Amino acid sequence: MDGGRKVWAPDPVNGYQLGIIVDVGTDTLTVEPIHAPKKLVTDSYDRIFPSEEDNDKDVEDNCSLMYLNEATLLNNLRIRYKKDLIYTYVANILLAVNPYRELGGLYSPESIKRYNGKSIGVLPPHVFAIADKAYREMKATKMSQSIIVSGESGAGKTESTKYILRYLTVSYGASAGVIERRIVEANPLLESFGNAKTMRNINSSRFGKFVEIHYSDKLAIIGGFISHYLLEKSRVCSQHMEERNYHIFYQLIAGAPAQLKTALKLDGNTKFNYLNPVSLKDPAINDVEDFKQLEQSMDQVGLSMEEKYNLFQMVSALLHLGNIQFEENTADRKGGSLVSAKSKAAVSITSHLLGLNEGDLTRSLTSRVMVTTKGGTVGTIINVPLKKDQATNARDALAKALYVKMFDHIVGRVNQCFPFASSHSYIGVLDIAGFEYFQVNSFEQFCINYCNEKLQQFFNQRILKEEQELYKKEDLGLTEVTYIDNQDCIDLIELKTTGIMDLLDEECRLPKGSHDHFSDAVHHTHNGHFRLTVPRKSKLNYHRNLRDNEGFMIRHYAGAVCYQTAAFLEKNNDALHDSLEQMMIQSNDPFVKLLFPASAAKKNTGSKKLVLISVSSKFKTQLNELMDKLRETGSSFVRCLKPNLKLESHQFIGGQILSQLQCAGMVSVLELMEGGYPSRAQFAELYQMYQRYLPKKLAQLDPRTFCKALFRALGMSEHDYQFGMSKVFFRAGKFAEFDQIMKSDPDHLASLVERVQRWLICTRWKKGIFGVLSVLKLSRKISYRADNAIVIQKNVRMFLAKRRHQPRYTGIAKIKTLRGRIEQLNSMVSVLKKQVQLRQKIVIIETAMDGSVEKIKKETVSKHEIELAYNDILHSCEALMGEMKKRQQQERREEEEAERLRKLKEEEERLRQIQEELERERKRQEEEERRRKQEEEERRLKAEIEERRRREEEERKRKEEEERIQREREAEAERKRREEEEKDRELQRKKEAEVEAARLAAEEQERRDYELAMRLAQDEPHPQQVLVEGAAQRTQSRIARRSLKRSEAYTGRQQQQAAKKYNLSKWKYAELRDTINTSCDIELLEACRDEFHKRLRVYHAWKSKNKKRTESPDQTQRAPTEIVQQAEEQPVKQPPALPKRISSLIRDDDAPQRYFRIAFVRPGQPSLDKRKGWWFAHFDGQYIARQLELHPDKQPLLLLAGKDDLEMCELTLEETGLARKQGAEILEHEFELEWTKHGGVPYIRPYNRAVLK
Repeated sequence: MDGGRKVWAPDPVNGYQLGIIVDVGTDTLTVEPIHAPKKLVTDSYDRIFPSEEDNDKDVEDNCSLMYLNEATLLNNLRIRYKKDLIYTYVANILLAVNPYRELGGLYSPESIKRYNGKSIGVLPPHVFAIADKAYREMKATKMSQSIIVSGESGAGKTESTKYILRYLTVSYGASAGVIERRIVEANPLLESFGNAKTMRNINSSRFGKFVEIHYSDKLAIIGGFISHYLLEKSRVCSQHMEERNYHIFYQLIAGAPAQLKTALKLDGNTKFNYLNPVSLKDPAINDVEDFKQLEQSMDQVGLSMEEKYNLFQMVSALLHLGNIQFEENTADRKGGSLVSAKSKAAVSITSHLLGLNEGDLTRSLTSRVMVTTKGGTVGTIINVPLKKDQATNARDALAKALYVKMFDHIVGRVNQCFPFASSHSYIGVLDIAGFEYFQVNSFEQFCINYCNEKLQQFFNQRILKEEQELYKKEDLGLTEVTYIDNQDCIDLIELKTTGIMDLLDEECRLPKGSHDHFSDAVHHTHNGHFRLTVPRKSKLNYHRNLRDNEGFMIRHYAGAVCYQTAAFLEKNNDALHDSLEQMMIQSNDPFVKLLFPASAAKKNTGSKKLVLISVSSKFKTQLNELMDKLRETGSSFVRCLKPNLKLESHQFIGGQILSQLQCAGMVSVLELMEGGYPSRAQFAELYQMYQRYLPKKLAQLDPRTFCKALFRALGMSEHDYQFGMSKVFFRAGKFAEFDQIMKSDPDHLASLVERVQRWLICTRWKKGIFGVLSVLKLSRKISYRADNAIVIQKNVRMFLAKRRHQPRYTGIAKIKTLRGRIEQLNSMVSVLKKQVQLRQKIVIIETAMDGSVEKIKKETVSKHEIELAYNDILHSCEALMGEMKKRQQQERREEEEAERLRKLKEEEERLRQIQEELERERKRQEEEERRRKQEEEERRLKAEIEERRRREEEERKRKEEEERIQREREAEAERKRREEEEKDRELQRKKEAEVEAARLAAEEQERRDYELAMRLAQDEPHPQQVLVEGAAQRTQSRIARRSLKRSEAYTGRQQQQAAKKYNLSKWKYAELRDTINTSCDIELLEACRDEFHKRLRVYHAWKSKNKKRTESPDQTQRAPTEIVQQAEEQPVKQPPALPKRISSLIRDDDAPQRYFRIAFVRPGQPSLDKRKGWWFAHFDGQYIARQLELHPDKQPLLLLAGKDDLEMCELTLEETGLARKQGAEILEHEFELEWTKHGGVPYIRPYNRAVLK
């Protein structure tokens, strides 16, 4: 499908494999590998990437690839590695893949000359180009530079560092003479004493170094300085079975002359406890030749014969010291130990070589001197015997202290061979041990990985964070790139008081500190920390057997590493027992006295316990100082990669390379560089750089205009550069092309100057035309303002007239309002008996009112006079109304008095009749009295009943009022509860979003942990037995569950889909399309269309995200821009419910068929061509059925659903907003006319298809 589009799909071994998309799912894509057609791969959209058109083509800069993603990066590295092209750029970052063999001519003197003064991108990628870039930036910015060489052990960091130093000293150090040779020649000396063979590298640096080359103000080399960090001192006493001790031990045994061996007691003795027997002769290492190079290096740095002998003597003494063995002293009741009989010779040789007394050495190794501070006599010296294990530990501690101090002396002596008083600037090259992970990881790996965490954070800040901040500051408007921040892991290790390092120091200060208590303290302090967990959660069987108090596991940026704490406390303390240190101070050998000065031990003399000299605190301080140096300098990065674990040439394991790229942050760099500008220059700097190449006429321009004219004249694509606020930014490699053009031959420069002048003339002509147009626009504006001035005058006159006459018509209106009073008076007088005189008064008032109105109309009357007339009329009305009211009251009183007299007479007559009746009824008085009492009793009872009813009614009303208030309170409480619930839901949604982000981060960390464990397991003979059973499946299942982020609306639609009749989530893309084209089942047809368009939408989103870098954003659009923007801005409304839609289709043939037409300019059409085409669309329901595009001078494009779906608009009718766009909808016959005129086939609706069948 999609024209056989090739993509990269994940592969556990090769990283990615090439395949073809065969099916599109809602959350996943199914790919058929080209080299394994029957093994389909299904994975999420964000794990599958488009491939280049030519997958066998390689590029020097990965930013030049058409698609920037981790798959194309890995493929480009693979192709170049096969061609012995080990260097590749990612913008200004150099990737170096270790070839594990010599490449002829790659580092020859001729190569050094070729890269001298050349910008990155002019010549093929090389470590020399990075060194030259650092020098040129130091020269241009007057700022010191740093080159950070990073990578895993065995990736080639040490060799890259040597080549960088060699380039800087040879290319830019000709005037320094001996100094630059000493800087380079010091490497063999440092490697002999600081490098060793490990399981992953035959020349692994077991210490870190920062080599500084210092320059004068004239940029001449005046000296150098080497800072070293964290020498692995435990290697002196023990090594892994497949590893070796430091190179110097084997070089001295194999390459020293016979006379020297005799003097050092090495002749005839090849068995030493500090050396693995199997490691004495390694076929991959020539110790004899390396010893010769060591002696040459010592001579170059200026070591005398005595100094060389002192170093060899110390190495020999360490070998013999390791042969001293101990056994239990059965005669000692305190359980002490003594030197075994077979070790007497080793004690004698060691004491002789170190200038010690044999008895003192034996006594100091088997006992310990303490001074009392409490009880008895204070200051009493007590000799405490040591057990066998304690004596062995004391011997090893002495050996490690001797070697560390000797190495410090060597580095200090090397620094003395290229001294300098002061410097103007320097270039520093950092070479430190890469990220390490073994089956047994101890204190050294913990410190090394902590250092790499800090360096990774520096890389993220310098390359990603600061780069994006610069883009934002310069207003380039680029999309922000996210990256994993490892600050929480750094805080876990170094945070004050609660950090692991501080917890370790605190444990070392305890009288009876132990590793298990330290482990418990770490787990207790950081319980629940994402980066820390217990060993049993490791993916390796070996680590899962460890108890919780035997170690801890940290999830580093590169993966999870399990550390065993058994030797943490011992390795963290650099101090010796007082008796051993005092013995070394009293040595007769001058070199030993130099290593153990007496002043350093005075403060510890007489101490009752071992004083803590924390290695971790010292290393943390040194590392922070190093990071401060790096932050104060400009940075260049060299990322060294290890192609396989077997250290074999011509073997490229993609999965291992991909893991290193991801851990190194290169994937995030790709995302940044996809839209970024790695090269940039100030306008003024660019102006000064090329000013001398241009004639005076052009050189007089201001820097910004100069740059703008220059780029226009060169015809550079606007996609290749962008102007910021103060700088011009270039795409990767484009600055080198620009530089090459500017420094080309004079004839080409003359034509360039001519183009610049032509551009300036055109620009000035455009400015002149713009000025004329501005004058015309101004004249139109003046005319417009004159017309509007008339309107303003009219309104002003109207306002003035209104203000002048307003009191008059306002007064007339007020007087006329008194008409209502007149009508009221007429109504009142009509009910009075004597009304003739009152009516005359009303007529008089009306006459006065009419006269006032006429006077106001005809004469000029002031506002005061109008107010007086109004008040007179008003007072007359009120006075008359008062008189009428009095008349009404008088007549009412007379009527009431007559009525009262009438009633009085009636009452007297009634009383007379009652008396007569009482007289007649006197005989029945007693009966009536009884009845009266009975009636009174009844009335009393009724009154009580009525009172009770009244009280009950009041109680009922009171209760109803209380209930109403209660209901209102409950309603208010319910409203508040709903608001709280809404807030809780909002917080829950935010919390779920945070949990989802944490889950994705955890899954990413889980994937890295698995890859790291898998790479570690590759070292074993049976990798699958080393890994925890099911770890791979669980990790891969977690990876497979990752999908694109979905909105809540989409989740809701998924739930609705689950509840539907048809579950189409497992249907293939081709099955859905065939069903849409052939099915007569309307329900199934609609369900398939919904699922089909849902998948199309997700697939097109994936294609848009992974588009070609040369494509404009609109080049692949399938609908006019305004429609696409409408769909993005407006919230998506759901189409009509399926049952209603289906019933409508089944009921009749009146399915919603709608037709639209809109103007359309096809992307890629020249901007000068203003002619527009037309975009026609026929929607069958919510989805598009036919699409027609008509463009000037082009063939019409006809697309039909079911055949050309991938090229058609995937939006629904509701999403396009066409139904709401005025003038967009057309009639059916208008669409059909255009469709048939250009050769379109008739469209058969689903309903008609069912009827035909």
